[in-house]
Amino acid sequence: MRKATKKKIAPIVITAAVVLYVGPLVLLLLASMGSLFEGAEPVFFPLAFLAGYLLLGGAVIVGVIKALLQRLDEIDGGEEEEAGRY
Repeated sequence: MRKATKKKIAPIVITAAVVLYVGPLVLLLLASMGSLFEGAEPVFFPLAFLAGYLLLGGAVIVGVIKALLQRLDEIDGGEEEEAGRY
């Protein structure tokens, strides 16, 4: 296995773990928000709280995936090998 391939394993595993942890929470929040509209009166405070948490969870997933892509680009670019020369 190439050295660069070994370095890619950890970021990919961590990203998958975060997405698998936060993703179901976001889906659960979406389902909860849908159940709030079934009653006669919509309750706005829980709805606002869930919407905020939903946005934060989505931001975490997007941020972790963006960081993964940047890290994989660094590994492919060989920046660590260049820095090791000095």
